[in-house]
Amino acid sequence: MKDTMARTELSLGLTFGLFLAASLLIDALVRERRLRSFAGVWLHLLILLATAGLVQALCGNVMVSALVALGLVAMLALVSNAKNAMLGEPLVFSDLALVAAVFRHPQFYLSALQTWQLAALVAGAAGLLALLAWQFVAAILPHLSGLAVLVASLLTIRISLILPPWQGVAVVPDARADLARHGLLASLLLYSWRWRASEDPAPCSASLSAQASAELVVVVQCESFADPSELFGEPALALPWLAAARGDAWVQGRLLVSGFGAYTNRTEYGVIFGRDEDVLGFRRYDPFLTALGEASYALPARLARAGWRSLFVHPYDLGFYNRDTIMPAAGFTEMVGPDAFCMPAKGEHRYVTDAAIADVIMDRARSAVGPVFIHAVTIENHGPWPADSNGHRSTAYLRLVAKGDAMLARLIDEIAALRKPAILLFYGDHRPSISGLVDPGGDRDTPYVLLRFGADGALLNGSGQPHDLTPAQLHHLLASTITA
Repeated sequence: MKDTMARTELSLGLTFGLFLAASLLIDALVRERRLRSFAGVWLHLLILLATAGLVQALCGNVMVSALVALGLVAMLALVSNAKNAMLGEPLVFSDLALVAAVFRHPQFYLSALQTWQLAALVAGAAGLLALLAWQFVAAILPHLSGLAVLVASLLTIRISLILPPWQGVAVVPDARADLARHGLLASLLLYSWRWRASEDPAPCSASLSAQASAELVVVVQCESFADPSELFGEPALALPWLAAARGDAWVQGRLLVSGFGAYTNRTEYGVIFGRDEDVLGFRRYDPFLTALGEASYALPARLARAGWRSLFVHPYDLGFYNRDTIMPAAGFTEMVGPDAFCMPAKGEHRYVTDAAIADVIMDRARSAVGPVFIHAVTIENHGPWPADSNGHRSTAYLRLVAKGDAMLARLIDEIAALRKPAILLFYGDHRPSISGLVDPGGDRDTPYVLLRFGADGALLNGSGQPHDLTPAQLHHLLASTITA
């Protein structure tokens, strides 16, 4: 009897050891790869045990729980590596908040995965569900044992995070370095912990610093708008209207966005709210998650305190990134969403066109009474950009970015025709990620142009010298230009 128990304990010990070793091996395959810290390995193992305990509490099978936990680690590793290859950034904790969005807007996320990766995820998920159903244990004791492992693991994690060895780990956001140092699971946990500990800033009560010198302000965040001559290294591909606008601009230059190929919300937040990433801390990875606590800093809120009316224009689901809640809190009194547009028919454009957005902007600008701020976010040039019949990867992008360039030219002409003091700010949210042509690792900046119109519609020229700005610095430039 004792020999049988000893063999069983030895078998369980070996199985447990293999389980932990396999999970560490999977984590070692996650980019960036280097030897993980003790603090990171400790948290990794506790997270793994908590996951296995949760699954065992549900299905009652120890071996199945171990396999499911390993499968989840492998899935996260695969997704992180795919994201790193396409966007130049590993999986971060805030990405997990978008799980529901993957099902609501799959075209935005699944395009980051190669066919085999997507197939592996689908097959793995189906296999795990089938395994859970097949190996379900009816006896109550294994379920209670799993619950005990879950509670003990979570309690140990909670205690660990407040002890000195972990208090000083990953206190300054650097996702790539911390993943390399501590591993994927540990960095996801640590960043989430630090993010939850962040606090809202004191409310901002400041209005405009002086009387406004403009009656109309139009801001356009253009999807994936970048200069093809810089992207592809061919001067002949320069956008003609962007080049002309740079010559006529009050201020123009490079917008130093932090995201590549995605994270429209980071640029959008910076321009609207004016809080730079160095003060956001761990909120920088998805500032919309905490934007409601910072709404008083938004430019529309500050303009409202000076008697302005603000409109937010976006022809896509306003519930995406919770814009339908955040933007009204930020001072936008009117939300112009998909209902204001004729949606593309099947076989036509994939998304609402830039030209249609320009129609709505100018209709609202012409009918405006009193000072009006219009902020529009386009979507026509959203990727992916498939190769054409000749295998050229740039054709689709060049066709769509030209639509944004034409939108810029049209807005300049039609705002000038209004003959009122006005401002137009036009910029790109991030560069496109086009595998083999535009990959992460190089420059990330996009162009911006800020133009001022006099009461007669004539453009007012600035210094002509380019200025490199972050999105938050562009916010402050816009605010000061309104009162220039």
